[in-house]
Amino acid sequence: MTTNWWDSSTTFKRCTTEKVSFILLSLFDLGLTILALSLGLWEINPIVRFLIKIPALLVMAKLVIPVLIAWVMPGRLLWPSIGALALVVIWNIKELVVFLL
Repeated sequence: MTTNWWDSSTTFKRCTTEKVSFILLSLFDLGLTILALSLGLWEINPIVRFLIKIPALLVMAKLVIPVLIAWVMPGRLLWPSIGALALVVIWNIKELVVFLL
């Protein structure tokens, strides 16, 4: 039995909360990264530091790839990633607040 790309949209309809949370956290992380860079902060992650030099790659890594992952992954398998992304977003917010104070 073969399934095509569009059949996986039924997977997206299940566990929508987890999938939307994963995508929104990725989008929020992208926004915080751009905000931090515009304020003069630097990126600690060497991979993302490289991606910043090519904005299209940064958007792909922090938005397009997470959307594709959410499209095909069952929602329950996204929970560890949602937790990790939530910690990253909290860390980024803390660093921005410390920098601005």
